[in-house]
Amino acid sequence: MHVTIVTSTSNFPIEISHQEPVLEIKHKISKILGIPVSIQTLSVLGFELIDGLDMDDYPIIHEGTKIDLIVNTTHDELPPMDYYLEHSQHTSCHNKIPVTIKFSSRQVSIEVDNITETVRSLKEKIHIIDGTPIKRMLLYTSGVEMEEEFRYLSEYGVTEYSEITVFLKSMNRIKAEPLCRKLSVVVQTSKSLLNAASIPLEMKETSTVNEVRQLLLSRRILPMDDYIFIHKQRIMRDNCSLRWHSVENGDYLYVFKGTISNDGY
Repeated sequence: MHVTIVTSTSNFPIEISHQEPVLEIKHKISKILGIPVSIQTLSVLGFELIDGLDMDDYPIIHEGTKIDLIVNTTHDELPPMDYYLEHSQHTSCHNKIPVTIKFSSRQVSIEVDNITETVRSLKEKIHIIDGTPIKRMLLYTSGVEMEEEFRYLSEYGVTEYSEITVFLKSMNRIKAEPLCRKLSVVVQTSKSLLNAASIPLEMKETSTVNEVRQLLLSRRILPMDDYIFIHKQRIMRDNCSLRWHSVENGDYLYVFKGTISNDGY
């Protein structure tokens, strides 16, 4: 599909696929404009596109979507394109290392950044690969639990070809789940919907996204329509609970008009 990259001075179209990672799109932009991947921020409707996700994780992106490009630099002028392109290719190749992620019945090889990758960002990638809820993950390497999510992988001794094993917090999912509690969340609408209203809501953490939607519709807080809910820059699944999505007290749920096709997950 074709999308349009929007900068502060110009727009240009590029072709991408539904399975294409955000990081790969940044590399395409680097080749076209000479802007290093490390200083690019891409966003749609104000939501930043995360490097570890694919276009399939953003069903609001479709043919003709405009993707905003922000260059994170304080300089008024950028160095020559040849410098940027060379620097970008060198940096991306130098920092990436392969590691093996081991599940109970299979293993996969992925690339991580040996400088900036954290335990949390690795869990997000594993969630996309396997669907395991982030809150239930336990990661081990060389027999050591990687328990602090915002520490870098390198601090746990992760190097090229390291093996990282994924466990669940309990073999029995029912026993692992804590007692049901209520969550106070805020439903935030877009500017085109209710003029960017903030709607406080209290729900059980076992409530599904569809139940949140039906409550808003039944109370006539939202007009009757189809909606997409987003939590921490991820599309939420209708039949999954707030707990499954790792929603906590005070979190914002962003709502937009639209639907998700069956292959959007």
